[in-house]
Amino acid sequence: MVWTMTLYLLRHGIAEPAGHGDPARDPHRALTPEGRRRIREIARGLRRLGVAPDLLLTSPLVRARQTAELVAEALDRADALEETPHLGVPPDSPALVRELNHRRPRPTSILLVGHEPHLSEFTGWLIAGKAGAGLVFKKGGLARLDVPTLLAGGRCARLEWLLPPQVLRRLN
Repeated sequence: MVWTMTLYLLRHGIAEPAGHGDPARDPHRALTPEGRRRIREIARGLRRLGVAPDLLLTSPLVRARQTAELVAEALDRADALEETPHLGVPPDSPALVRELNHRRPRPTSILLVGHEPHLSEFTGWLIAGKAGAGLVFKKGGLARLDVPTLLAGGRCARLEWLLPPQVLRRLN
């Protein structure tokens, strides 16, 4: 039997400013009140689109984790939410692919919550075999990929759509 999956990639919402370039502060930046409000609207849009992931994986950074929690709550999937260091900063795309391929039972629908530029690089790698491919995820932007077989070498997925946050927010 061939394993096919739908992969959703979501960039975290609007977060507190980075500050004075202090890299030690970056992992702890939280969503702003506006960021939380917009992610709730986006999550309702995801529900309207019929997004129902078997698994939600998030970066361990606070802003991504908060985004994933809001989305999981709106989709009634809090039990499917897990953190992975492979979506963190720095990301590890090959390790992320290995992690997804070794999941048992194998999920057929996965939502990844992470950061730029990793999400656009990862998406480009999966659809074109090279990082980026000219894609940009706005904060709260979402892509859908159909993946017949997830390969560590990339070039294994088809981009179905990439939606900016304002479109997702209008769906609710």
